[in-house]
Amino acid sequence: MNRYPVWKYAILVIVLLVGTLYTLPNFFGEAPAVQVSAVKSSVKVDTAVLQRVEEALKAASITPVSVSLEGNSVRAQLDSVDTQGKAKDAIQKVLVPNEADASYVVALNMFSLSPKWLTSIHAMPMYLGLDLRGGVHFMLQVDMQAALTKKAESYAGDLRTLLRDKNIRHGGISRDGQAVEVRLRDEATLTAARNLVSDQFPDLVATSVPDGSEFKLRATIKPEATRRVQEQALKQNMVTLHNRINELGVAEPVIQQQGLDRIVVQLPGVQDTAKAKDILGRTATLEVRMVDEGTEARAAESGRGPVPFGSERYPDRSGQSIVVKKQVILTGENLTDAQPGFDGQTQEPTVNLTLDAKGSRIFRDVTRENINKRMAIVLFEKGKGEVVTAPVIRSEIGGGRVQISGRMTTAEANDTALLLRAGSLAAPMEIIEEYTIGPSLGADNIERGIHSVVWGLVAIAAFMCFYYMLFGVFSSVALAVNVLLLMAILSMLQATLTLPGIAAMALAIGVAIDSNVLINERIREELRAGLSPQAAIHAGYERAWATILDSNVTTLIAGLALLAFGSGPVRGFAVVHCIGILTSMFSAVFFSRGLVNLWYGRQKKLKSVSIGQVWKPDADGTSVAKTN
Repeated sequence: MNRYPVWKYAILVIVLLVGTLYTLPNFFGEAPAVQVSAVKSSVKVDTAVLQRVEEALKAASITPVSVSLEGNSVRAQLDSVDTQGKAKDAIQKVLVPNEADASYVVALNMFSLSPKWLTSIHAMPMYLGLDLRGGVHFMLQVDMQAALTKKAESYAGDLRTLLRDKNIRHGGISRDGQAVEVRLRDEATLTAARNLVSDQFPDLVATSVPDGSEFKLRATIKPEATRRVQEQALKQNMVTLHNRINELGVAEPVIQQQGLDRIVVQLPGVQDTAKAKDILGRTATLEVRMVDEGTEARAAESGRGPVPFGSERYPDRSGQSIVVKKQVILTGENLTDAQPGFDGQTQEPTVNLTLDAKGSRIFRDVTRENINKRMAIVLFEKGKGEVVTAPVIRSEIGGGRVQISGRMTTAEANDTALLLRAGSLAAPMEIIEEYTIGPSLGADNIERGIHSVVWGLVAIAAFMCFYYMLFGVFSSVALAVNVLLLMAILSMLQATLTLPGIAAMALAIGVAIDSNVLINERIREELRAGLSPQAAIHAGYERAWATILDSNVTTLIAGLALLAFGSGPVRGFAVVHCIGILTSMFSAVFFSRGLVNLWYGRQKKLKSVSIGQVWKPDADGTSVAKTN
């Protein structure tokens, strides 16, 4: 009756083993470290960089615990936080002499002290939130003037297209700061152009002035439209940051607007701070332009002459210069998706782009009109443009699917696709403040939070052992297993533990022990009703299950509501709360019964069980206590 088959005990042993393995990394702690990563995937971090790091630390009289090469980064483990800051300054001075043209990112980090055999099975410690361990804090400055300039450039291109469609002749369109200027030959043409601007561009205000024998139409962005552009730029950049952080897999990020042109980003418990800084700081935007095929442009590419008016010179991935026209055909805003892939014929890494309807139409028209000419795809990162590829247009390209390649490695294709897929930035951003912050409530709160869980567990276990005797011991062991499994699952999910999460963990202990109380009291009731000990144990677990299920499901519904509609600390509480409910049901019912069955199940002639005092009415109606 009260026996588990072997396969159930095997499940219990496997769960305990897995739970122990994935909980262990949380007890080894972390050490301060400095991490060096490449700004671009094309920049290699190898043993030569490792030697330079070692030499920089030696020159600064800093003795690291270890310096290792891991993937495409170098990590130097230090013995204290003070030494960590000095080491970063020393390495920064050697590897990044010019921050405006940096090849490496030097960032503060925390190095897990877990043994390699645990790391090899992907057993990693939980992340700690900003209120416990801290994390990385960024303040980003949005270049609003660049956003307005970009908008003016877009207006200039649209106006050029409309004037051509309406057959309104002009002497040239140029951009003066954030204003668009059109040269017109006579007053009739001026009037037609002004009416066109008034009808098609409600956000522009047009004024005209004589310009010698001609006229000049100057269109500027209205003040209310300027504010709208700036607000949209800030919101779009915040959405882009959200997408990029999601690509990084960071849990519970904080992204907030500060002032009119600044964004604060906090990444609690982030591991690869160098990669986070790189991804957030890179203002990658894509532009499609035509290559200038003129004689002057060819001379400028070889360095024998100046860049022609209306064109710009950018390097390609091999370092060769390519002169492209300033007119932008498409931007990253026309992208709906970007995925890395491989060319079907050459097997070279590529980035496959999917354009929206507007972008597909423009790309089809441009490729149809420029067959046998070169089209450049320019990627702008940190204000610097680089020609990713400049293929010759062989035929009209429709369907909205474009493949770009150009001596890229697989890592470069993945990195480029990530940045483009995350969304284009409406305006460039610059990291003006970056530091690793300590716990907002101090190390004392960490200690108190842990003590609250531990002493709460001890107090509950002491009461259960006193009140329910041996069954209380079983319940206490099941309660400890519940905490073990909860920590293991949070570690597996690489969740971020915050103070609200610790509170939810303490609540999970109360929920778990409540299930055991229901079971123990049900067994007492069955004993009072006159059932044999074996029958009472069986009936107690079977009949208490429905009540336990109902109470836990209703609590889980509340937790899911918090998870769905909450944010920040509330969401962190809800995650631990929901997982704690599931682990408590497993430990309180399945595991505790396994212990009871193991202890009592093989005793065929069981006369009593150790479950404390059982009050049973006597024949005269009075109650007598029987200790079992």
